[in-house]
Amino acid sequence: MADTSTSLESLAPPAELRRLPPVPQDRSLGWFTDKLTAFNEGKTPLWWWVGFFITAFGATVILPVTLIYKISVGVGVWGNNMPVMWGWDIINFVWWVGVAHAGTLISAMLFLTRQHWRTVIGRAAEAMTVFSVMMAGLYPGIHVGRAWFDWFMFPIPTYEDMWPQFRSPLMWDVFAVNTYLIISSTFWYMGLIPDLALMRDRAKTRVRKFLYGLFALGWTGSARQWHNYEKAYLVLSGLATLLVFTVSSIVGMDFATAQIAGWHETIFPFYFVAGAVTCGFGMVLVLLIPLRKLCHLEDIITLAHIDKICKMTLMMASIMGYIYLVEFFIAWYSGNPYDAWVFGHRMFGHQYVYGGWIMLLINASLPQLFWIKRVRQNLWLVFVIAFVLNIGMWFERFVIIVGSLYQDFLPANWGVYYPTWVDIGVFVGTLGAFFMLYLLFVRFLPMVPVSEVKGVSPEANTHRPAAVKGGQP
Repeated sequence: MADTSTSLESLAPPAELRRLPPVPQDRSLGWFTDKLTAFNEGKTPLWWWVGFFITAFGATVILPVTLIYKISVGVGVWGNNMPVMWGWDIINFVWWVGVAHAGTLISAMLFLTRQHWRTVIGRAAEAMTVFSVMMAGLYPGIHVGRAWFDWFMFPIPTYEDMWPQFRSPLMWDVFAVNTYLIISSTFWYMGLIPDLALMRDRAKTRVRKFLYGLFALGWTGSARQWHNYEKAYLVLSGLATLLVFTVSSIVGMDFATAQIAGWHETIFPFYFVAGAVTCGFGMVLVLLIPLRKLCHLEDIITLAHIDKICKMTLMMASIMGYIYLVEFFIAWYSGNPYDAWVFGHRMFGHQYVYGGWIMLLINASLPQLFWIKRVRQNLWLVFVIAFVLNIGMWFERFVIIVGSLYQDFLPANWGVYYPTWVDIGVFVGTLGAFFMLYLLFVRFLPMVPVSEVKGVSPEANTHRPAAVKGGQP
């Protein structure tokens, strides 16, 4: 009888063509547990305290002060005017929604397609999604002007038998953002439950044991619990994947249903989805690259993971470049003089021409450097490109909103938009709140899912031979 192991080895691909596992080999399951919980169980480092107090100042001082002042005085403290009735408030709303999308795409869509490498970066991206949606949901509430009437936007029958105006795009945003927040939070929390139980069992103080145990919901890791958990996680992944496309599509329809030149485009729903995912991947890289170093996770979040995110960013940036070209082509081909004028002035000779060139050069051109492998392996370059990409995607929203509004059909109404200190303060405050929440997440919860990483490790494969060397079976 032929030797089975010899026959299997002859059928295996060459070593240089074999796909490496998503996590390091020759590591015990206990090593993964200790490595991934070390930062949560150890002493709080100085860099965390410095970052926390800086971001907490923005979240607890700048944001409340600017919000209270704006609500007390009115929206006139913003730079919004006629015809630029939308300014930094909606620009930042669309930008924060975009930042949220990569987390859902990495966690949900890649889970459905069985891309095991996502397990290492999935939770960090999911947390980014939840906190970004929280920041985005703030803007529609304060944009209405009379924030104390925000409850009118919910389908609650009042004493006057009055219901919300469902034909208003503002209502679409309310339902889209709230649905996104509920599903993404539930999806993120579901993935945390096994690790919360792990932290409960390893806790050394009563307070930690009580809090981790409270949120672990009695998880014991039984076969029945894992069966129900995997079914629920699969269902939530499907719902979250749909939200990737529906939320930004609804935001894009807010613009596409208008009659303003530069807005009424049928490509906007897809345009906003592609832009959101591009922006989100940029923020994932901005967060992961420093944290893998500061939290000593270089053995877990490897260059291979960064390389894959760079490739996905390149793909989405290339799609954005194609969309930019389609916009200019349709503006010319349609024969609409107003559209041709708006798109022509975005690149040549108007008040905000710098925004158009920043949008085109950064969002579509700069990520093309990711075609070069040496660039993808240089973390400093990747971080700078990702950071600048977020700035470019913000300017894209600025060009779409302000660049299409500030000169309307009547020259007598033309005006220039300048943000005030209140506009800037609200945005800085939301940035502080976002990073403060993220630092709290990194400090008290495993940034990398322990249970999922163990599940894709070579040690978890029961059919794996006892000795594995150099990635060979």
